[in-house]
Parts: sequence; structure tokens; C-alpha cells
Amino acid sequence: MQATFRSLRELEPGPVWQALFESSWKPYREWFLKEGEAKRPGYLTCKAALRQHLPELLPTWERLVELAGGSDLAARFLSLYRPTPYLSGCSQAVWLRGERRLLIRNYDYHPRLFEGTILMSAWNGVKTIVQSDCLWGALDGMNEFGVVASLAFGGRSCVGDGFGIPLVLRHILETCRNCEEARLVLARVPTHMSYNVSVMDADGRWFTAYVAPDRPARFDDSLVATNHQEGVKRDKYAQAVSTEERWQLLTNCIAEASEDEHRFAARFLQPPIFSDNYCGSFGTLYTAIYNPRDGVVDYVWKNRTWRQSFDSFEEGAITIYYTQPAIV
Repeated sequence: MQATFRSLRELEPGPVWQALFESSWKPYREWFLKEGEAKRPGYLTCKAALRQHLPELLPTWERLVELAGGSDLAARFLSLYRPTPYLSGCSQAVWLRGERRLLIRNYDYHPRLFEGTILMSAWNGVKTIVQSDCLWGALDGMNEFGVVASLAFGGRSCVGDGFGIPLVLRHILETCRNCEEARLVLARVPTHMSYNVSVMDADGRWFTAYVAPDRPARFDDSLVATNHQEGVKRDKYAQAVSTEERWQLLTNCIAEASEDEHRFAARFLQPPIFSDNYCGSFGTLYTAIYNPRDGVVDYVWKNRTWRQSFDSFEEGAITIYYTQPAIV
């Protein structure tokens, strides 16, 4: 199995994003219609939801819809309002020891279903670097003010009225200058599924948010987030992705006096934090190490590191090969 990561730079939506849409629309369209078109909300409902909850993003959405050809289906998809449900894995942790403050995360999913776009833009006058999802959402990313945000599935099966969390992260990165502003966004914007969001800013402040469609967002100062929330039973999903074991291991490592940032970052390339369950859609596709103070992110694999920053952003592409262990 393999996935190609492409880094693109386009400050305002234009031909680069349009080419990305054209090359990605077919699989995204199939995913969007997976449950049938009637399950997805209509154009006017989507636009009204954006206007109510994410008005700062509405002009960008309208421009992207125009670049996508103006179709009703593309507009509804790009709103990310009540999208098709899906599950992923992920581990994320905040490292505070020493002079550097880091947010480190693994993204676990199926290589075939992964967009793989690292996009640098400034759509609303704020520079951002994100690992893109659904063509303009963010799996994780940072902005020029030093706000970093990362998501992990929250482990709860309920689906409700709200947005896909990648668009909420995009909104945070487009509009927030610190953790407190990001907290307000996560408290008020509804999400369609449960997610754990880690946020850090350039001053080293951080929080973990536990959002869900059926209850108010909860916040704490946990340094680690995996794929469970308070009240989640140890079900088949939790066991399959070892969410509690990963959370406990990372928590113990942070508390260990002899741990340093290099050893801690290396944990993300080792089991059980690193997963090779690619056929099960829970294989680790990349590790991202964010340094918000310096505006730098390192995308890391077992045999390679790709550094991107606001001062030195490299456009290009790399292909990563993943090995699924043989079934005995």
C-alpha cells in the first residue's frame, strides 16, 4: 500500500485548488453519496448553516464552489454540513518539558482513502499550513499566529446535526490567535460526530476539547488524547484501536523524568502508538510534530522527515509505502 503526499502553495483560491478539486472529486463524490443523496442536506440548508455558525468562511466557500463548477452537489459537499459519517484512529499529545513546546500527532486511516494534501494558504488574510481533508478542511495544522490544532475521533457512535470537524479546525486556524479564541469556537460550533481536539498556541498554552453532537463540549488540560471520551464503553472499536492502552502509555511517558522530546517523539513510530492495521483503516499514515513558536511542522515516517514552515515552504510530492503484516 502507498500514499502520495503533495505540498501545494496558493494564498488565494485559484487554479491550484481547482486542479486539486478536479483530481479528487470523483472519490469524494462517491463517499458523499455513500448513504444516498437524500441523506445529505440540501444547498439552502448548508448555506444557512454556514452563515449561522461559520460566517467568516462563507465567502471562501462561495469562491470554492465557483471554482468547482458551481454544481449543487459540490456546494453541499464543500459545506461539510452533516457529511457522511466515518471513523479513524489517531493519537496526539502535548510536550511541554524544556524550552520547546510541541504538539505531536499520529493520523491513522486507510491509505487509499487519504487525500494527502499539505496546503499553505491565506484565504482570509491569515497564513495557514494544514494537512487537508475534504479539500479545504484540516486534519491538523497551524497558522501564522502559532495556533496549532489536531483532531482524533472520539469513539462514540452517535451522529447528529453539525459540521465535519475538519471544517471547524479550518475555521479555528483562519480566525483564532490563541487558545482562548479557539476554545470559544469549539464551544459554540456544532459537530456531527464525537471528536477529541488538541489545541496549542505560541505562548505554550493548550487544552483538549471533547466535542459531540448530543452534549455540550467539555474541556480539560489533558496532555494526551486518543479515541475515547468520558462515558465511552470499552467496545469492539476501542479494543480494535487500543485507545486506552495508547492513552496510558503516552501519559506514563510524559510523566517519566528521564523522557526527553526526541525519545517521546520516537514513541509515535513504535507500537502501540504506531499502527500497521492499514486494511482495517486504522494504520498510521504520518506523524506530525508541530512547533508553534517557530511556525514549523515536521511530517515524519520511519525512514523520512519532511519539514515545512512559513519561512520555508517546499512544494513537491513524496510517496510513502506502507506494509500490512501478513495474517498468520
